[in-house]
Amino acid sequence: MDAQALGLLIILVTGAFSFFIGRKLSARWRARKDAKRRAEREAAESRQVRRARQRSQKR
Repeated sequence: MDAQALGLLIILVTGAFSFFIGRKLSARWRARKDAKRRAEREAAESRQVRRARQRSQKR
């Protein structure tokens, strides 16, 4: 295997690895951000709205 083919193989493998790591980290970041937004929205709810939501989730 010559140096050019080896270099291309290394680039492809590291590129694929970087792509999948980026997707995984992005999904975690998005999930944390969504959880934070949901917590902020629920904290701003009145007690009546919060209890109504909890009752509907039990069903």
